[in-house]
Amino acid sequence: MKQNQKHIQKTTLNNGITLIVTENPTTEIIAGKIFLRHAGSLWESTHQAGVFHLLASVMSKGTNKLSSLEIAEKVESMGALLSIDTSSDYFLVSMKTITDDFTEIFNLAAEILRFPSFPEKEIELEKKITLQNLLSQKEQPFNVAFSQLREMIYGQHPYSFSTLGTEKTIQDLTIADLKYYHEKHFRPDNLIISLAGKINLDQAISMVEKTFGDWKTSSTPTTEINPYPLYPQSSYKKIEQSNQQTIIMMGYLAPEMKHPDYATLKLLTTYLGNGLSSRLFVELREKRGLAYDVSSFYPTRLDKSQFVVYMGTSPDNTEIGKEGLYNEVKRLREEKLSLEELKTTKNKLLGQYALGKQTNGEFAQIFGWYETLGLGVEYDTIFPQQITNVTLEDIQRVANDYFQDDFLCTSIVGD
Repeated sequence: MKQNQKHIQKTTLNNGITLIVTENPTTEIIAGKIFLRHAGSLWESTHQAGVFHLLASVMSKGTNKLSSLEIAEKVESMGALLSIDTSSDYFLVSMKTITDDFTEIFNLAAEILRFPSFPEKEIELEKKITLQNLLSQKEQPFNVAFSQLREMIYGQHPYSFSTLGTEKTIQDLTIADLKYYHEKHFRPDNLIISLAGKINLDQAISMVEKTFGDWKTSSTPTTEINPYPLYPQSSYKKIEQSNQQTIIMMGYLAPEMKHPDYATLKLLTTYLGNGLSSRLFVELREKRGLAYDVSSFYPTRLDKSQFVVYMGTSPDNTEIGKEGLYNEVKRLREEKLSLEELKTTKNKLLGQYALGKQTNGEFAQIFGWYETLGLGVEYDTIFPQQITNVTLEDIQRVANDYFQDDFLCTSIVGD
């Protein structure tokens, strides 16, 4: 199966690997992203939270043929970039190098993906580093407030936990756990390989088939998302912590990326909290001087997301700051934006979206990401059209659907 859209080509190989190529002959750099769907914290058992992050940390520390030092020397001798990361919804290997060296770095990435050796000393070291990072997060008021908010919104859903896991789950993870998750989730029909640069589809197919062609698809069905029923309800929690500022976060359970209201909520978070001209910044920081920092975010998720507004304020201004933050969200339910506000917000979001597709790395990322989330590379043209089609009535309806007081979770950290 082949599909063409502008300069993007997509094909599916015999073993189920999806290959996306964005040909850009004007540069001598090739960027590659290998996404693994059905992987990431969404697919972790709650008692094994952080297992994919530990996998990402350990896999480059040795393979059946290469030691950690040999892997590092190979990457550095080419002046290449090679990194492994995980997220809530997928696992990711990123590569970038000059065209002549790309096949070599790609083969190395494939070996790391398929044949990690899981050296026990490296596992113990990475577990210690992860535990240190978890302790460090507890000293950062923003992270403490957000962690508390996640727990309030998600309960026992996997999104409730940090991608790092918890101190207990990390301490309990074993080499057997890592091998189990690797064997279960790392399979060719879960792979989306997205390449961008001086390479065409035929060259890419030849390279991928030489490297991954002998990897057979398992007869076991791929893992699907566990259904976690979520019942949002109002809640309020405060953690006493001596800080120079108080962090106030308010959040609501919000739809996943495939939901029809996704684009409208993206516009709302742009209007409320994106940049120096955003509503929250102008009203709460510039006009009233209440906030050191104020913004909003609405992460793109495969499963239910969260819509969050937050501010950092003086401990003396905690109550008035909380009221100001709440009233700005409430205003969206009660008053329509002006046509000028809607137009300005659309232009800002669409402009930033276009600017996010300038480099080969950005092309490889966005098209591979859309495919991994089940939207297809076509979503690159669908999303801007969805934004363009949003009306003033859509904005107010969505605000009333999701920003009700009965669903509001408030997390405060400070004196």
